[in-house]
Amino acid sequence: MQGLVTIKVDLEKYNEIREYYSPFFVPIEGEYIDFVANTNGVIITGYISAKGKKSVVFRGALAEEEVAKWEEVEIKKPKEKEELHYVDFGEQIGSDEVGVGDFFLPIVVTACYMNRNQYQRLKELGVTDSKKLTDKKIKELGPILAKEFDYSTLIVPNKKYNELIAKGENLNSIKAKLHNRALTNLHKKYIDVIAIYVDQFVSEEKYYEYLEDGVDEPLKGISFKTKGEQRFPSVAAASVLARYAFLKEKEKLDLTFGEDFPFGAGKKVDEFKKAFIERHGEDSYKLLVKQNFKNYSSK
Repeated sequence: MQGLVTIKVDLEKYNEIREYYSPFFVPIEGEYIDFVANTNGVIITGYISAKGKKSVVFRGALAEEEVAKWEEVEIKKPKEKEELHYVDFGEQIGSDEVGVGDFFLPIVVTACYMNRNQYQRLKELGVTDSKKLTDKKIKELGPILAKEFDYSTLIVPNKKYNELIAKGENLNSIKAKLHNRALTNLHKKYIDVIAIYVDQFVSEEKYYEYLEDGVDEPLKGISFKTKGEQRFPSVAAASVLARYAFLKEKEKLDLTFGEDFPFGAGKKVDEFKKAFIERHGEDSYKLLVKQNFKNYSSK
């Protein structure tokens, strides 16, 4: 899903952001543009106004996750030019993910199979994009969908995530391989399904490029669309099932450590981090978090 986030920062924060993205600078000129960087499918632009005011703009599918490395902000999304509706009600497989912007919590990818008759059941349940449902509602819908629909859920704990990053993977390459495996798991069971949808996070070309060094055969014939959960009911169902699995993983962590782990990667997470290290130690902390996030090295 495409995003656009602008943050206004002081000189110290601006210089810190500028230095962090300096390895990814790309040449560009424009009035008031100080720098432009391109990383993980996000374009980061630093602006200095005529009065010296500084701001940084994040554009791309992972804009919100990227800006969350720096500060907790209220995301103001651009107004939709049109209200999206489901465009396919027939037999299909769709996938979605959650957890990519969460410092303490894992990444979850789910693919879901749906036929025409099951679409009516989704309508009865009021299933929409998980981002539009409360966690309480997700916990109500999740068990029902898990019982009535066929799906494949893959979970990457942060320990495994850090190992993959250390081997040269990035967030999008990890996601591409997870989506490919989850979709393939279902397509092997429903071999005649030709409608396969992914909530787009990178270009189709880049998606398949990420799969070139993977262990699984790339699944072909996928349709990549932003806001897929609003266009395809299978993606909407997958988004709910992924969020449900994600919440269950959070509950396990909460019970294991006797904590209420926060979502995201903002200031509240940094505050929680300090208290967690005091209570449980540095070793436990290192195993639980995404170590390539800014939160990891921040004080």
